Amino acid sequence: METWARWRWWVVAAAGVLCAVLPPPAAATLSPTGINYEVVALMAIKTELQDHYNVLDNWDINSVDPCSWRMVTCSSDGYVSALGLPSQRLSGKLSPGIGNLTRLQSVLLQNNAISGTIPSTIGRLGMLQTLDMSDNHLTGSIPTSLGDLKNLNYLKLNNNSLSGVLPESLATINGLALVDLSFNNLSGPVPKISARTFSIAGNSMICGVKSGDNCSSVSLDPLSYPPDDLKIQPQQAMSRSHRIAIICGATVGSVAFVAIVVSMLLWWRHRRNQQIFFDVNATDQYDPEVCLGHLKKYTFKELRASTKNFNSKNILGEGGYGIVYKGFLRDGSIVAVKRLKDYNAVGGEVQFQTEVEVISLAVHRNLLRLIGFCTTECERLLVYPYMPNGSVASQLRGAYKWQASSRLVEEKDDSTGYSERAALFA
Repeated sequence: METWARWRWWVVAAAGVLCAVLPPPAAATLSPTGINYEVVALMAIKTELQDHYNVLDNWDINSVDPCSWRMVTCSSDGYVSALGLPSQRLSGKLSPGIGNLTRLQSVLLQNNAISGTIPSTIGRLGMLQTLDMSDNHLTGSIPTSLGDLKNLNYLKLNNNSLSGVLPESLATINGLALVDLSFNNLSGPVPKISARTFSIAGNSMICGVKSGDNCSSVSLDPLSYPPDDLKIQPQQAMSRSHRIAIICGATVGSVAFVAIVVSMLLWWRHRRNQQIFFDVNATDQYDPEVCLGHLKKYTFKELRASTKNFNSKNILGEGGYGIVYKGFLRDGSIVAVKRLKDYNAVGGEVQFQTEVEVISLAVHRNLLRLIGFCTTECERLLVYPYMPNGSVASQLRGAYKWQASSRLVEEKDDSTGYSERAALFA
């Protein structure tokens, strides 16, 4: 008994050390009363939102594990890592409780009707990489706490009704690849945000990149000269028309030179961004998949295996630019893989780039969302969600009610018009 008493304290001490060293399980999110903090935060979000189409109907306060909930993604250690609710016709407001989901890496709420202000508690999400709340009805100012998101790569708040000045804190984020604040009611100077792509178009009260001056107080002083400086010696006199001609010529030349320089810079920037977009090396930071916003770059080996080496039995259909195969990814998801044929022909590469750029930006309830893509020296592939109901053409075959057919045509026209508008702004 004395021996056991002596060793018992060693066992207790060893257990304490293991508890301190080992990583906490997902159950660490439980309170002393057994309530999961992430469940509480998600339920607060559900309560503030107005879910007219019951897309969040399986979010249950009595559930211990939210990883099985619709639109919620969890990491390998059981924490909520992504909240994806794009184009779900949600309205209402975004709860400040989102700040308690501290392991979030991606928040996709674009193309809804969410109103109110952006919760400042989002600044607590130190692991957040993507924040997309574009195409909503958000008002108020952009929280300065967004500057605390040091891991943020993609920030899209465009097409809202945000007002006020841009927070200086955004300039402290060094890893930004895309910042889109276009078409809001923002005003004042623009901080020097170090993003590869930065858009503030459609904000009429923005007054340019911030300098030391207060843009609201900039004014032009009237020209004044001492009287003696206005005297012109006879031998230096110049006709008025001659002076006007020189001034006009110099002005036109300067404007033309500036226009040429600006055009060249815009062209170079467009080509550079395009090259960066399509030349991402799959062996870089996110091997084997490279995240580009919500898009993923798959390896050719992975897509070839998913389609059984592009077996003819997996063909879903064929279009003018390629064949669509049914694929089974390693995670069990089913996708449609479009293999671009003869992409080196006239229009082939342009078609691929246009489809990736436009479809990735266009979000509409009647448009098929692009999941990802694959590029090699001799292959171009696009990855879409698999639609088990077939194409519109297959739905219109056979005995089908005229009213339903008419509705399909109207919805197709609506989505086609949307994609054409997206192509104009791309």
